[in-house]
Amino acid sequence: MATTEQERDRAKVEECYTWNLADIYPDLATWRAEKDRLKAAVPQVKTFAGHLGDSPRVLADALDLRFRLDKELARLYVYASMLSDQDTRESAPQGMQQEMQQLYADFGAEASYMQPEILGLGGETIERFLVQEPRLAPFTVPLRDIIRRAAHTLSHAEEKLLADAQPLAGSASNIYGIIANADFVYPTITLSDGRSVKVDQAGYAELRTLPERRDREAGMSAFFTALGGFRRTFGATMNSSLQKTLFYARARKYSSTLEASLDGPNIPVSVYTRLIDGIARHLPTFHRYLRLRKRMMGISDELHYYDLYAPLVASVKLRYSPKEAEELVATAMKPLGADYVAVLNQGFRQRWLDWYPAEGKRSGAYSNGGAYEVHPYILLNYLGQYNDVSTLAHELGHTMHSYFSNKTQPFQTADYSTFVAEVASTFNEALLIDHMLEHITDGPTRLSLLGSYLENIKSTVFRQTQFAEYELRVHEMAARGEAITGDALAELYIGITRRFYGHAERVVVVDDYVANEWSYIPHFYSDFYVFQYATSFTAAETLAARVIAGDTLATKRFLAFLGSGSSKYPIELLKDAGVDMTTDEPLDQTMQTMNRIMDEIEGVIG
Repeated sequence: MATTEQERDRAKVEECYTWNLADIYPDLATWRAEKDRLKAAVPQVKTFAGHLGDSPRVLADALDLRFRLDKELARLYVYASMLSDQDTRESAPQGMQQEMQQLYADFGAEASYMQPEILGLGGETIERFLVQEPRLAPFTVPLRDIIRRAAHTLSHAEEKLLADAQPLAGSASNIYGIIANADFVYPTITLSDGRSVKVDQAGYAELRTLPERRDREAGMSAFFTALGGFRRTFGATMNSSLQKTLFYARARKYSSTLEASLDGPNIPVSVYTRLIDGIARHLPTFHRYLRLRKRMMGISDELHYYDLYAPLVASVKLRYSPKEAEELVATAMKPLGADYVAVLNQGFRQRWLDWYPAEGKRSGAYSNGGAYEVHPYILLNYLGQYNDVSTLAHELGHTMHSYFSNKTQPFQTADYSTFVAEVASTFNEALLIDHMLEHITDGPTRLSLLGSYLENIKSTVFRQTQFAEYELRVHEMAARGEAITGDALAELYIGITRRFYGHAERVVVVDDYVANEWSYIPHFYSDFYVFQYATSFTAAETLAARVIAGDTLATKRFLAFLGSGSSKYPIELLKDAGVDMTTDEPLDQTMQTMNRIMDEIEGVIG
């Protein structure tokens, strides 16, 4: 299963380990015909301009058309984007994505009159229309949300101008993705056993887990040094992304890019800053974990950043085939009921997943549930380690969230905020680790899994908050008009990273080349995204603990949450599920759990 040995030619991967995009469209010709049909239909949305207030019936007709076109556009885009992700080197799927970006921009421009015109009707008229026309009921949430954001909605002409600029807005992220996944010439190193290994993104992910320290150091050093050689290019793409975000925030009269990003899902800015402050307060707990990691690994000298992904218990080599991973995850999810597990197994049988890394394939993992009337899909880069099984559980959480929301909600409220999306995925990881610990009594293996749980907290709560703080400081630099260069971004990154990992106190030595790690993180091109991994982890831990304890009401509330889509704002949805994210309680409880697990480990190792 190791990436150094695994087949990297997609054409030679068994079909059962690849996703079946024919469930969306049977072939490219069908996609093309549907795209051309929709392109011709998009201008129809403008026929209602100036008439939305004529009657509740007219407003319902206009919204029916607008959201139907949006649903069909999403299906087209999902197909093009996933086809491109199979092999980012192929130009034809990239062209299809670009066509869809332009078509989305055209659609946005044609529909740009809607929000200003609805705002012009006023809240009282909208509420009266909702009472008078039952067909408007499914649009209640989006209509009321438009009224809420009145202060940040512009005139029709201004909204059209912003919509027309959308193809430009995604350029930085698109360029970065092509460079990082397709065009970048990654280095090759020779391992201590004489093997030559290409240090691309999948290779780096494997190399940093090797038991031999000098191999880990060589892999990390080569990877980040190579990225650093392109720091000027990556600095330019990041600056472009920041300037785009700043432009839209200022155009819509927000006080900051953070406020602009959080206003859509109506998340208080204080939730973001509370997380950063809370993690700063809990850094001693993090440093306790890092010192414990050093002990468990038997490192006698200084712990380095390149040691942080190696197995905590070197004698335990947990490896799982895809079939074993499927069985583990399905069994672990049994507390959520037979219907939930049946859908999981349906996804495994019907090729909803694309399992293995391949040359040119997009790195990382994701779930895509954007094709409303089709099942969700999952992209993996599976290497067979326990972490990969956990990633499978994580992405299946997203998939099940999409599946149940799409099944329960109308299209206009089926999608959901990232703030709640990561709760469903992290919840699944919690069920998986609980299942593993419940059934494994072997001492070293149990220690390894307990360590994996701590690793999850490290990577999801501390590391993502580190990223969140970095991202906030970078946006603040852009707002102040400071230079955004690769060197400036690296200097900021190494400073924050060394503070988090206790470099000055020699808790972990963060070597100079780690300054380039920022350019390895594609999430920085999705504004203020990563903090939601941390908040979601703490929410999921709270909710999962109740389900694991057998609380039937908690289980019922969680399953209802999975089908809720965006029927309420995310903070309210989580309150309904049983956790209040505007308080410190979820983070503090997670830290208590982390300390309790460290107590157990220290009790075993003495």
